[in-house]
Amino acid sequence: MNSDEMVVERLDLLTRQVAVITESARALRELRDDLSPRINETVKHLITELAEIEADCRREDLVLLLKNVVRNVRNLNWSLDQMKSLIDFLRTVEPLMKSAVPQAIMALDQLEQRGVLQIGLRALEVFQKIAETYTPEDIEQVGKVVVHFVGVTKKLSDPNTLALLDRMAEVPARMDLSNARPAGPFRMMFALRNSEVKQGLGVLLEMTKGLAALKDGGPMETEVIPVAESSEQPSSSEEREG
Repeated sequence: MNSDEMVVERLDLLTRQVAVITESARALRELRDDLSPRINETVKHLITELAEIEADCRREDLVLLLKNVVRNVRNLNWSLDQMKSLIDFLRTVEPLMKSAVPQAIMALDQLEQRGVLQIGLRALEVFQKIAETYTPEDIEQVGKVVVHFVGVTKKLSDPNTLALLDRMAEVPARMDLSNARPAGPFRMMFALRNSEVKQGLGVLLEMTKGLAALKDGGPMETEVIPVAESSEQPSSSEEREG
């Protein structure tokens, strides 16, 4: 290959390269022509939007924001990690919430229908009135008394005691005070002929024995006789002896 052929070959290579560059430049020019209107519209719109916040956001504010972001990178990373953990927790709890929330709503609806919620609200109002009327020291003193009464109530849980109190509660309903008249010694003597009076006096005597335990807080030494035995009807011979 002589020098002329080499020159021609290089000129062809340069021509092809220039053609590629020219084609690329033409494509870039067309792309610029296509994007120029869009870019101009975007810039104008951005300028308009930034003009609205110009009074609220200045360059110094942006610089300060950038500094705070850089200074709190660790805090931001920690916050993102915690948010990720929270999202994982919510994804885990979501199936349970879907089943638990309707059940809770149904339970609250049943409580409302039964009036439990209204009672709770009234109880809160009562507690509020108590708080307005009494001081915490008064409530503490009342609490001590309530504790003492709980102990007394525990003692009243004995079956014999409960039976006695139950029967004593029925006594007022059986009495007719309209027939009550002044009673002297003779009327009392005639009243002893009544079997019910005898039984009542027997019960009263047994209760009087029990009252001896009230003296100086001493223990009860008398034998407790169930009330059920003293309420039995006496035989006809006992009525005749009375």
